[in-house]
Amino acid sequence: MRGRAFVVRDVTDPWAMRRLEDVQVGAWGYADREVLPATMFRIGAHTGAVVLGAYPEDDPETPFGLAYGFPALGGGEVWHHSHLLAVRPDWRGSGAAVALKHAQRERVLAQGLTRMTWTFDPLVARNARLNLGKLGARAVSYHPDWYALGEARETAFPADRLMVEWDLTQPQVERPAPGPEGEVVLEGKGDVPASPRLDATSPRLLAEVPLHAEPLPDDVRLAWRLALRAVLGTYLECGYAVTDLAREGERAFYVLTK
Repeated sequence: MRGRAFVVRDVTDPWAMRRLEDVQVGAWGYADREVLPATMFRIGAHTGAVVLGAYPEDDPETPFGLAYGFPALGGGEVWHHSHLLAVRPDWRGSGAAVALKHAQRERVLAQGLTRMTWTFDPLVARNARLNLGKLGARAVSYHPDWYALGEARETAFPADRLMVEWDLTQPQVERPAPGPEGEVVLEGKGDVPASPRLDATSPRLLAEVPLHAEPLPDDVRLAWRLALRAVLGTYLECGYAVTDLAREGERAFYVLTK
């Protein structure tokens, strides 16, 4: 996909914002009730939010990607929270996700803000590579059941999320994926996770994550969800941060740094 030309631009027209609803459906298969509507993009853009679309150069009216975020307030500090980053599957690997985040960074810095946060699913390794390795952000807290993505708590797959912080003042240099060097506190045995180790004290820890979790059976995905919840939740509470995604062949490991 790399090499196909695209442009990233601010979306200000309310009719163009309606096309961003289609991007969410194409990227995630959202039902209507889960799609962030164009009306929210419209009022957000009017009150300080950043609304960006990615468009093919040869089709400048049909977006394939979007980024959306807004100013956030807490503890007497104002920063930018990025709520949505979506790219249709046929454009993944094009560099559009990185381009959207860098364009969002430029707009946020122009507002005088220097920090951006967002969440991502720790079971999606490709997003970890983007957030930690390509952008240089770090995950600082773990949030079980962050969203209610089902009809009932008892039957829905738990939507856990890692909270990411991105220091916008730091140089933006993509890092290659490191090798897995550190004390292993979670690893796979075949397709399933082994029992987590929750008592390590080394300055650099490794927690394995499936490289491709989506095709795994639900019970296996749930086992990985709960194992990562235990490991990442425990160590982030103890002063570690998730700073990178290490690779070794077809295996991937979160790097936790004290």
